[in-house]
Amino acid sequence: MNPAAPLPVDVRLMHTTALVLLLTFVVLGVVTGGRWLARLPQFDIRAITVTGDVTHTNVVTLRANVAPRLSGTFFSIDLVRVRAAFEAVPWVRRAVVRRDFPNRLRVDLQEHQAVAYWGSEGELRLINSFGEVFEANAGEVEQDMLPRLNGPEGQSADVLAMYRALEPLFEHVEIPVEQLELSQGGSWQARLDTGGVIEFGRGGTNDIVMRTERFLKTLTQVTSRYGRRANAVESADLRHENGYAIRLRGVSTQANVVPKR
Repeated sequence: MNPAAPLPVDVRLMHTTALVLLLTFVVLGVVTGGRWLARLPQFDIRAITVTGDVTHTNVVTLRANVAPRLSGTFFSIDLVRVRAAFEAVPWVRRAVVRRDFPNRLRVDLQEHQAVAYWGSEGELRLINSFGEVFEANAGEVEQDMLPRLNGPEGQSADVLAMYRALEPLFEHVEIPVEQLELSQGGSWQARLDTGGVIEFGRGGTNDIVMRTERFLKTLTQVTSRYGRRANAVESADLRHENGYAIRLRGVSTQANVVPKR
């Protein structure tokens, strides 16, 4: 039995061309059908289910900020754009958006948790628990007293980390840190809730914590010599290598001079 003769080149070319055309028509048909299906009114977005953190966010605010940016059906709506619209709402840190067949969206929100004010006096920007700066209505802050942190732009997380390292040390002696600032030159300064100012100088967290512990370890001994408590500190300079300089309210280092008669 003789093997079948191979098809001529022109015949194979015709078969290949026909197959490519068939596949092209099938793909075009699927795309066209999909576009037609996607535009059906049955798939228009009818509702959005919101879950997660909604302490500072209400339905009216969400509608006002998000509704104008929604366009398309269940299949065509841009989820990235929807997420951006939700994250533009005050207090919303992160939004996860999912489709819910056939005509709904589900959104899970994570709100900012304000832990401090950021910037100079009078500014109403806030820092969340991740050290990120955000803007919101400061009147909606639940905590009565938040510290104020300040520093170069982009270093809010570093300033928050330093505050978290120092605050327990000062709380132990009952003089909480009210403000903490990092200068452009990298020097740290704190203001206590008593009004006292502490100059820490430059350095990383370990360096500043070490200076602070050395200072607080002997603070009570120093203040008691003058009949004062730790909250009498008016200013302290911890930038000295082997010690610190301190000024106490009501205590003068100048000798009284009796005027000559």
